[in-house]
Amino acid sequence: MIKFIKDKCRLYETRFSFGATAAIITNLGLIVGLRTDVHAKISIIGGMLIIALADNISDSVGIHIYQESECIETREIWISTISNFITRLLVSLIFILLVIFLPIKIAVISSVVWGLFLLGAMSYKIAKDKGVNPYTALFEHVGIALLVIIASNFIGKLLIARFNL
Repeated sequence: MIKFIKDKCRLYETRFSFGATAAIITNLGLIVGLRTDVHAKISIIGGMLIIALADNISDSVGIHIYQESECIETREIWISTISNFITRLLVSLIFILLVIFLPIKIAVISSVVWGLFLLGAMSYKIAKDKGVNPYTALFEHVGIALLVIIASNFIGKLLIARFNL
């Protein structure tokens, strides 16, 4: 009976529930929230606050809906939803504080160092707990983050050059 319920809950839509929810809410939040052109620091802080709210809520709801579709126990679903929201909010607030209190160039460098440190520490600990090579996980996760940082830097420079900002 349990297998039937699990199989029934593994609908085709579960493959898209998390990503679609996250994409819709985040994009709407960014479109509405970043419709003005202000100084760089204010734009960065505003964007980070919007992401801390809109993207956080979209991911939390996405996780919630995905876990419901996987027939996970209701209590576990709510624990995952709330813990995801609080963790993402706190981590976002640390980055926001760095941008608020440091000169922008130092804030960017500090944020990259802090973010890579956090990602690396989590990757290392999780890999050790699983009994796999922690350096492979560390290289993989930090490598992906570095690719995102490089791509974001490229896109930002391209937009600035294109629109003469």
